Amino acid sequence: MTLRHTTRIRPRRLGVAAAAAGLLAALLTAAPAAATPDPGDAKNSSKSVSESTEAEVRAAIASEEIPAPDEIVHSDNITHVAHVPKAGLADYNTDLAFQGKYAFAGNYDGFRIYDISNPKKPRTVSEVLCPGSQNDVSVSGDLLFLSTDSSRSDSSCNSTTQPATEKSSWEGMKVFDISDKANPRYVAAVETACGSHTHSLVPTAKNVYIYVSSYSPRATFPDCQPPHDGISVVKVPRNAPEKAAVVGFPVLFPDGGNPGDRGSSATTGCHDITALPSKGIAAGACMGDGILMSIADPEHPKVIDRVEDNVNFAFWHSATFNQTADKVVFTDELGGGGAATCNAQIGLNRGADGIYDIVGSGDDAKLVFRSYYKIPRHQADTENCVAHNGSLIPVKGKDIMVQAWYQGGVSVWDFTDSSQPKEIAYFERGPISADQLVLGGSWSAYYYNGYIYSNDIAKGFDVLKISDKRTDPAKEVKLKELNVQTQPDYFD
Repeated sequence: MTLRHTTRIRPRRLGVAAAAAGLLAALLTAAPAAATPDPGDAKNSSKSVSESTEAEVRAAIASEEIPAPDEIVHSDNITHVAHVPKAGLADYNTDLAFQGKYAFAGNYDGFRIYDISNPKKPRTVSEVLCPGSQNDVSVSGDLLFLSTDSSRSDSSCNSTTQPATEKSSWEGMKVFDISDKANPRYVAAVETACGSHTHSLVPTAKNVYIYVSSYSPRATFPDCQPPHDGISVVKVPRNAPEKAAVVGFPVLFPDGGNPGDRGSSATTGCHDITALPSKGIAAGACMGDGILMSIADPEHPKVIDRVEDNVNFAFWHSATFNQTADKVVFTDELGGGGAATCNAQIGLNRGADGIYDIVGSGDDAKLVFRSYYKIPRHQADTENCVAHNGSLIPVKGKDIMVQAWYQGGVSVWDFTDSSQPKEIAYFERGPISADQLVLGGSWSAYYYNGYIYSNDIAKGFDVLKISDKRTDPAKEVKLKELNVQTQPDYFD
């Protein structure tokens, strides 16, 4: 069935809602200069805001019209360039990676390779059927890596789902040779403790190191008992990928991590890690904790600093550095990505991004909370919506990010002033259903060589173009490869 889409441009929505959200953010995050920036401080400072002022701002946001089911709306500085509907691989779409003229798109059933040499007409080059959620994908040279975090009968692409109690149950990393994009070749499998929910690459000339994030301490998995407080480090020799193997399991939380008090998720592993190899650091979103790490020795990452937010964060999901590595944005996946959390009931701080400054250097660096950011548009109660995967838009001297919010769509926002983030563009579809919550929306939205690419869980692959003087300088930056969880030095 072909879905009919109408496109409406609503610059008014962005202007009114963004102004309202900006005012409220300023009011809620204002704190005395001498105060120690902390989520608790931000919350306490909101006590100085009059109830009538806050109510007026929230009402301004709530008054914005929610699009009709499947209706496309966007700010006037965004163009919807192309859409490729789902085909072949029918399960949920997941993460994206890029190399040259190709985009690699994960799906619970396997992965697709698109030719994006003409972003207005993406072309499917190949589809690989290899089931195993989530199939988060990354690439390095001639190698492609897939995460498997579901119980499979074996490590092959012909495996079937089976109970985790079976002794033959397999989860972990899969490695493909993609030297021929039309015919990817499966070359290795590495079983890892608790499987691989997501993964991040730290590439070197001879090897690719993979930081495997997994966090499901299910009692039925003998290798997944709590505390599961570390990550698997997999070493893949570029010239002999079939020799890929686990070379370590560094424990990041020797004291057990956040116990999950006051509503936060207990830390029993990391959901996602973002490495910034040019700076020798990484940031980890680890359920109940956000961490800053040194990866100067890629086989032995070590934690430099650790923060918690027991007021507003429920599940630390992912992280993004700014280019100068003096800020990091952590996301909170409130509701696990399957709930409606972008509504008036949840409010502006929960299910949001947390923006932290990195103060100091080396092993003395500290994460210091500054503010929250959440899309300034309420979504329907039938739309799963929460902060999810995004990337920097490389503008020198500015901190601008594009980010997926599931059915909240795609948001482009500026956090150059880490205490006053603001949205500058957006794209979204109306709810999949007006009657019930159906899982969908943008899983990942990343900027690559002049365009924004979004992998929609239910709809397919979208290409967007932003035309704005604030982001135009990014068009001059051309990358040969992009794995967002391995942030490049855009201006090297």
